[in-house]
Amino acid sequence: MSASTTPLDPSATALAERRAIQNRLKRLEGQIRGLQSMVDAEKDCQEVLTQVMAAKSALNRVGLLIIGHSMKTCLEASDAVDKDEIVDEALSMLLRYVNLPETWSGPGIE
Repeated sequence: MSASTTPLDPSATALAERRAIQNRLKRLEGQIRGLQSMVDAEKDCQEVLTQVMAAKSALNRVGLLIIGHSMKTCLEASDAVDKDEIVDEALSMLLRYVNLPETWSGPGIE
């Protein structure tokens, strides 16, 4: 195994993360098609909503993977840029994603 294919190689890690994101999106696409079929077949509302919640949860996991991947790649590629600025921008993105106000200072912080 060469050094460029070890799990510690940033490019190999980034590729693995992108593949994981793509795989989750493909599964999510299948879930959505399944939901369409359930609606077409007039399945019970509770069954459909259960699957909607599962798809929503899967989409949230994909979003968090994307945010994590973005944070890692931005921090790795930021030699000339202020790291504090990058961290602030990443936190802002995360707070928007989880629907918290950007001025939120965390639990117990005044």
